[in-house]
Amino acid sequence: MSEKKHIARAAGVLGFATILSRIMGMVRDMVVSRLFGAGYATDAFFAAFQIPNMLRRFFAEGALTSAFVPTFSEWLSRKGEDEARDLANICFSLLTVVMSAVTLLGVIFSPFIVSLMFPGFRAEPNKLELTIFLNRLMFPYIFFISLVALCMGILNTVRHFFTPAISTVFLNASMILCAILLHGWFAVPITALAVGVLLGGVLQLLLQIPVLYRKGFPLRLHFVPGHPAVRRIALLMGPSVFGVGVYYLNIMVGAILASLLPQGSVSYLYYAQRLFEFPQGIFTVSVAQAVLPSMSRQAAEGDLSGLKDSLAFGLRLTLFITIPAMMGLLVCSTPIFSLLFMGGAFDYGKAVNSAEALFYYSFGLSFVAIVRVLVPAFYALKDTRTPVVSAFVAFLLNVGFSLALMGPLLHGGLALATTLSAFCNMVLLLFFLRRKIGLFGGKAIFMSGGKVLLASFPMAVLVFYGTSLIDWARPGEKVLKSAVLGSSITIGILAFVIAAKLLKCAEVAAVTSIVRKKLKRK
Repeated sequence: MSEKKHIARAAGVLGFATILSRIMGMVRDMVVSRLFGAGYATDAFFAAFQIPNMLRRFFAEGALTSAFVPTFSEWLSRKGEDEARDLANICFSLLTVVMSAVTLLGVIFSPFIVSLMFPGFRAEPNKLELTIFLNRLMFPYIFFISLVALCMGILNTVRHFFTPAISTVFLNASMILCAILLHGWFAVPITALAVGVLLGGVLQLLLQIPVLYRKGFPLRLHFVPGHPAVRRIALLMGPSVFGVGVYYLNIMVGAILASLLPQGSVSYLYYAQRLFEFPQGIFTVSVAQAVLPSMSRQAAEGDLSGLKDSLAFGLRLTLFITIPAMMGLLVCSTPIFSLLFMGGAFDYGKAVNSAEALFYYSFGLSFVAIVRVLVPAFYALKDTRTPVVSAFVAFLLNVGFSLALMGPLLHGGLALATTLSAFCNMVLLLFFLRRKIGLFGGKAIFMSGGKVLLASFPMAVLVFYGTSLIDWARPGEKVLKSAVLGSSITIGILAFVIAAKLLKCAEVAAVTSIVRKKLKRK
């Protein structure tokens, strides 16, 4: 099977598993919004959850995966399965020790961390104390999810993608059940959500272990700190933290500055980010995870031409999904929040404020997606410096944009700042990668993106017209709202597919082929 087919198939598997996870995540956020709304308690929870979640994205799913997968892939290719198994066990043992120390320090210094990261909460001592308490309760989540990320890297390298992708379903299920069943058990009801986070991390790790055993990689304690591959991973991880995690660092900056804005701003940004990350999680992350093992293998074998081909295909596939998704989010932001979140403690005013943040985030969907695919290409080539330089510039720009825009646009300005910095990061990475490896199909990628953008316009017009037929400010009417939004999106997707075929978008055939093969298997 060619690498293109491997990437497409892996992206399909990851996408399917992630759809289930994201649907559960959407249900989770609906439950949270109905039970707790957007205000004092939710601001405290989302702020507290940001800290271990940021560490997860930086160190676990970001730096660790980007540093471990290329090294482990090379070790497996050149040294064989026995040596790769030893490396997996060594990394598991060392990561267990390191993350235990990180977790302990996080719990101890939680008051200092929370006060530093959310200065706006100092004016409300009760809110600050609640945030510290929730952060301490959830901090061990980073321990479990870091080990999950290592397991994910091993399984993805041996071309098993489904289990790591589906594991987040257990996190979402745990949070939903704990929120519904346990919120009445605590003096502060939102504590139940924090318990759900911790339990979800444990369940995610337990899910990986039997699959690793079946794939020939049973995890055992084996301490060899001086192992050459471990040193290489450690050297790659340092710069990778910033290179991979700049988008999430920018999100964190937004949350910190939002703590200085009117109450509810942290929650508005969180709800908007969740919807913004829905298409990211379903497809962009799937493509990035699918393409990294292929590029790492090709780089290890010196196949630069194959690496360019895999990268270009991954970028075209990413644009094919994210551009219409961006257009859809732009025109559907308020209807989506009205349908999914409005009710209980979440009124129409909160829906509009959250939709405003989503609107500004949506412009950056393709920019963030392209960065997610480009950065692993540098790490596959053992270049950790370039993504860091680009990320640092983007980070500084984000801080500047945020400070300039949060005054006139409030939380919407913070969302727009994230989009602008993602665009700058994308441009810099494309420029540096072009200088590093030469041409990699830029003209074809640009033409493909242009066709997809053209195909998305009739979809956007039809969806906008369809969703304007009812008043989304009216409470209830979930059946009517579901019918209108669902039919509008369905008609829009059909219009997009027809337009894409008329414009001869090559990616239509690739996606259609994946679907047909899955249907034949069933």
